[in-house]
Amino acid sequence: MPIVAELFEYVVGIDTHARTHTYCVLACATGAVVDTATFPTSKAGQTRAVSWITRRTGGSVLAAVEGTSSYGATITKTILEAGIDVTEVRPAGRKAPAHHGKSDAIDAETAARSILGRDHNTLARPRSTGRRTALRVLLASRSLIDQQRTANRNALTALLRGADLGIDARRPITDAQVRTIAAWRIGRDTSQADALAFVRREARRLAIAILEQTELLKQNHRELHELANELAPGLQNLPGVGPVTAAITVCAYSHHGRVRSEAAFAALGGIAPIPASSGNTSRHRLTRSGDRQLNRAFDVIVRTRMSYDPTTREYVARRRAEGRTTREIRRCLKRYVCRAIFRELQTIMA
Repeated sequence: MPIVAELFEYVVGIDTHARTHTYCVLACATGAVVDTATFPTSKAGQTRAVSWITRRTGGSVLAAVEGTSSYGATITKTILEAGIDVTEVRPAGRKAPAHHGKSDAIDAETAARSILGRDHNTLARPRSTGRRTALRVLLASRSLIDQQRTANRNALTALLRGADLGIDARRPITDAQVRTIAAWRIGRDTSQADALAFVRREARRLAIAILEQTELLKQNHRELHELANELAPGLQNLPGVGPVTAAITVCAYSHHGRVRSEAAFAALGGIAPIPASSGNTSRHRLTRSGDRQLNRAFDVIVRTRMSYDPTTREYVARRRAEGRTTREIRRCLKRYVCRAIFRELQTIMA
């Protein structure tokens, strides 16, 4: 397998930050530092950086960028448009030996040196942009909106339980009650300093916010459905797979080549069973590492199938008759679902 130093004449390490990026050019033949410079992260600064790289390299170049999907996203795009190959490296500052010290120039050089001896075929590539990026943004937005709606609903419940506003809040408030509170008419004159008037106004504000966030979540759900269906047609036809779980699995899978096998996909999602035996007890459990969002998506799919899918219900009944616990059955099903979805993604995704 060819290594980076054999395929490229120069490697450029890029230490990325919010305001500036630091660049270090290494000559692969000798390992010597050709030059180091720092440029601002503005569009003009990145254009100057690409020109600087071009002037100091005279052949094939590979850029090793830290954080290609965060601080290094824009410089990654600029470098790719300039025809320079890009690989992603992890931040090197925390792994550098203590006696080497730490600076942006040292981190940039460390990033470049970390890939010189790497197999070119195993290099991490930047995540593709476009619809996959939009999908990740929608998932992050959905999580934030859902947290805000939950906080507002809890605040409204606490408010209703602390003041007599004519709403029975002994149990969690319903959507109908939220709509009723949002439709209250609040007078502008609060000069009489009536405490209930201020409480009613705050309750109405929270109810309106909850309704608005609910509509945002519905719109987000529709957009996730459309984007996930474009990227992985037919995935949502599988039992238990909805727009949100489909979007999470598509983002985790990303593209062909990122995950080498279905076993690696299971390990990525924390679904690969590991031994947990002791004494006379022989059993396995799921690892608690990996992508917890992907793990949650598989858990939702399995729970849905256990409730509504006839074939899965028959399997559950058969395994329970064998003496398996519900947790063990769910673990087996998560591994099965992971394998099936990985094979489906291998087939349907471009």
